Amino acid sequence: MSDIKQLHCQPPEGLSGPMPRAECEATLKQLAADWTLDPQAGWISRRLKFANFHETMSFVNAVAWIANREDHHPDMEVSYSHCVVRFSTHAVGGLSINDFICAARVDALFD
Repeated sequence: MSDIKQLHCQPPEGLSGPMPRAECEATLKQLAADWTLDPQAGWISRRLKFANFHETMSFVNAVAWIANREDHHPDMEVSYSHCVVRFSTHAVGGLSINDFICAARVDALFD
């Protein structure tokens, strides 16, 4: 298994389909412990808490920068002091390596 921190997202045309559940579970172990896998919904998500709205929005803007750089965009729920980030690859109807790559980039914001 490749270190996802060293990879970049692939164009959707280069993806063969959703990752099998066992592969998702194995790859999830490379992420921060608070990422959760919802195989039925076809996404991974993480809820992050912040001290205030400014910190939350700074995080959201950093994720937006990552998403544009990788050309892979999450769904986000934003509130005053928290943000939920969900990655899914709509083009394959589930999870792809791109979701885990971007999640690893989000994790790197806290290294």
